[in-house]
Amino acid sequence: MSVTLDELIVADEAEVWEACGFRVEGGTCEVGEVRLRFTPPIGEQSGLVGWSLRGLAKGRGDDAGLDGLPTADTAAGPPAEAASVHPNGVEALDHVVAVSPDLDRTVAALQGAGLDLRRIREEPTPAGAPRQAFFKLGGPLLEVVQEPAEATERHGGDRPAFFWGLAFLVGDVDAAAKDLGDRAGEPRPAIQPGRRIVTFRRSAGLSLPVALMSRPESSSIRSG
Repeated sequence: MSVTLDELIVADEAEVWEACGFRVEGGTCEVGEVRLRFTPPIGEQSGLVGWSLRGLAKGRGDDAGLDGLPTADTAAGPPAEAASVHPNGVEALDHVVAVSPDLDRTVAALQGAGLDLRRIREEPTPAGAPRQAFFKLGGPLLEVVQEPAEATERHGGDRPAFFWGLAFLVGDVDAAAKDLGDRAGEPRPAIQPGRRIVTFRRSAGLSLPVALMSRPESSSIRSG
């Protein structure tokens, strides 16, 4: 059984997400086949603080998490039915971003838990990350980014991996950006060929980096 993503735990105010065009009911937000569950921020703890996965290798969903990524094991069962499109045009979750000071260590931990590694990209990103690993979690991907060397030297390479941000799928990036107004930046070409992306501005009030992306034309990472 492949490991799939069930739920993301986001320490943030649900009202802020509603103001950004996400449909929230009872403290949760259904996006495609994935649920976002909002909890109040506690002190400096905010943003993406945990997730639940289906099909983990036995004993891997414990307090230690997966190389520092807080992880719960959802009881086996089929994914939820895909939710309807949100007012901001969001159709599904495209990918979750995590950062690691030791990519090989984190990849080994995730593979040991049964996650499906699709490839490791040995090319730097425009933001300076030297390598990235991609795991398939059902529909969405997990992108684990190697922390840039200067950050690792400053903070130490023995720290655990941590969640960083989210990217959602929309049918029309330009229309979504126009509707969001000053909550979003300017749409631009994404790293992936043929795709476009727009990010929410910090002034939108979301507690973590969030982007909207156009659908992929095709990708060997997602196939299978």
